[in-house]
Amino acid sequence: MKPSLSEHPQPDDAAAKQAVRPVICYPIDALPPADLTAYRAARDGWTRLDTVIVPPRDAASFSVPAGCFFRIVSIEGPQVGDLNLWNAHDIGERFYSGKTRALHGTHLSTGDRLWSNLPYLRPMATITEDTLDWYGFDEWGGSVHDVIGTRCDPNTNKLLSGGDYHHCCHSNLTRALADAQGLPLAAAEAHVHDVLNVFMCTGFTRDTGQYFMKASPVRPGDFLEFFAEIDLIGALSACPGGDCSSAHSSDAAACHPLRIDIYQPISPPRGWQSPQRNSYAGGHGR
Repeated sequence: MKPSLSEHPQPDDAAAKQAVRPVICYPIDALPPADLTAYRAARDGWTRLDTVIVPPRDAASFSVPAGCFFRIVSIEGPQVGDLNLWNAHDIGERFYSGKTRALHGTHLSTGDRLWSNLPYLRPMATITEDTLDWYGFDEWGGSVHDVIGTRCDPNTNKLLSGGDYHHCCHSNLTRALADAQGLPLAAAEAHVHDVLNVFMCTGFTRDTGQYFMKASPVRPGDFLEFFAEIDLIGALSACPGGDCSSAHSSDAAACHPLRIDIYQPISPPRGWQSPQRNSYAGGHGR
């Protein structure tokens, strides 16, 4: 973090340099917006394909065919979840939280897309409804559904506390993917990646720029709904921090299950086609 007192004097034009207006790094005006009207119309008459319950302090895997919807639902009490997504036919293609953050911002909501890693870089899923969109940004700069936190993990826990804890979200997701794909833990772990923190309320402190969390505003019945743009495998961890109001990687926090509902529409959204992988030829200047 930045020092509270700088060791070097300000130049004479410091104020002018700090007053320079920012430039958006990745303007998305050229990207076609999500056709939410078409997506939502496709929900009429849909049928539920599957329901998966994620136990507290653990994770579960699920599959969603392209053209279907899935919802992550709060069912008992305030609980956050860490979400990973992979291409069902090639888990080398996975959710890329960093590029998603660069395109859509630090916290996601309705109409935003979850993009895959390079060289694929295509939408994996589109958020079609968010019952927590009312929260916006609070006075501390906090909001919900972030793509800035990485996931709680046993290595950082070991670094900071000296202890071993095996129900961190990283370990939960590793076990879930290993079981779903029939992989050894070490092979599965290599595919676990930075997450979408579903229902988690987070931000950065204004004085030190540190990542913070606060009690999630999620209530039973709240959900985040997605449309699967490609065939997906997902894994969701019910974080051992519960609502993350005090700590994560903890057996002391009150934790609750989460539910994943998967729906198949009668027909795909009007005009929808599953996106192809990014068309860059891969020459890299050679």
